[in-house]
Amino acid sequence: MSSSAVGRREVILAAAAIAALPVRAARAEAKPAIHVVKGRGCECCEAWVTYLRDEGFTVTDEVALGTMLIKYKLDRGIPETAFSCHTGTVDDYALEGHVPAADIRRLLAERPDAVGLAVPDMPYGSPGMGSEDDRDAYDVLLIQRDGTMAVFTSYPAA
Repeated sequence: MSSSAVGRREVILAAAAIAALPVRAARAEAKPAIHVVKGRGCECCEAWVTYLRDEGFTVTDEVALGTMLIKYKLDRGIPETAFSCHTGTVDDYALEGHVPAADIRRLLAERPDAVGLAVPDMPYGSPGMGSEDDRDAYDVLLIQRDGTMAVFTSYPAA
C-alpha cells in the first residue's frame, strides 16, 4: 500500500469527522420547542414569544379566548394566584407568564418533579414587559405538584 493511499484515506476520514461535528453540536444544543397559548392581540405575549425565539427556542403559538385560556392554565396545574397573561409548555412543564430564558434552561437541565415555572402578574422589566435596565424586582416561582410554590430565582430591581 502506498503512503499516498493512506494519506488520502486519512484526509477523507478526517473530513467526514469534521463535517459531522456541527451536526452533533447542533443536536446537543437543540432546545425543546415551546408552545404558547395566549389571548388575542396581547402585545406583551407577542414580545415574550419574540424574546424566546431570539434566545434560540423554537416557538409555536395559538390564541385561546377567555374561559378557554383559564381552563388551559388550570388543566396544566397552574394555581390561580400564579396566573399571568399567557401560558407556555415545554417538555411537560408549564411556563406561566414572562419567564426568563435562563430559568427555562435551568428547569430543563435540573428537571425537578414539578408543574413548571411562573412569573405571576406582569412585572415591568421581565422578558416582554419593558426594559430590563429599569425593571421591578420579581420572583420566578417553581410550581410544585401539590400546587404550592417556592422561589426558583429572584430578580432584583434594576
